[in-house]
Amino acid sequence: MARRTKEDAQATRQQLLQAAQRVFAEKGVSRTSLQDIAQAAGASRGAIYWHFKNKADLFNAMMKCATLPMEQAMQQIGHDARQDPLVELERAMLQAMQSIVEDADTRAIFEIATMKIEYVDELLAVKERHAQCSVDGTREMQRSLQEAAAHRAITLPVAAEIAARGLHGLMVGLIQSWMLAPEAFELLLVAQSAIRTYLAGLGLRPEASGGIT
Repeated sequence: MARRTKEDAQATRQQLLQAAQRVFAEKGVSRTSLQDIAQAAGASRGAIYWHFKNKADLFNAMMKCATLPMEQAMQQIGHDARQDPLVELERAMLQAMQSIVEDADTRAIFEIATMKIEYVDELLAVKERHAQCSVDGTREMQRSLQEAAAHRAITLPVAAEIAARGLHGLMVGLIQSWMLAPEAFELLLVAQSAIRTYLAGLGLRPEASGGIT
């Protein structure tokens, strides 16, 4: 019985996340109330507060569903000595973009996060999470670039932190530009070319293809 109750609770949580995604996309985050989400999910406000502290907590949980696989892929870079860290880095970045292009839920969540949110008081926790994700992502890129340089026995022409910030900004900028006009260019094709050009400027070239197949 307890197991069934746990399964029911998980199902309700997922329904709330999916409803939040739909309503956020339709109305924008700041204009969406918890009551709107509860109604869309066919649940009560009490159900929302059982699973989430507030709207910001719910939003961050929704974002985690989309970003966790990307974060895990970045964290695994360099753990296998048989792999070229640069190939792993390029592959992780392109796989993240491939998910945005091909997975409707991931794309919808990123669209909400980039174009349908205002950092008003009740959403400051969302801003903090966005900032922390940027810090974490840049840190993982910095580590990967350092390992790639060590793997090639070269010295980067700039500090690894600066190089990582530029690479992270390149990735974010490409995603946001594509979100504004998906028909304007092919994200994966442009991203792969831009990433490789940037890495080449650092004296780093993949020893094997890290592209999406």
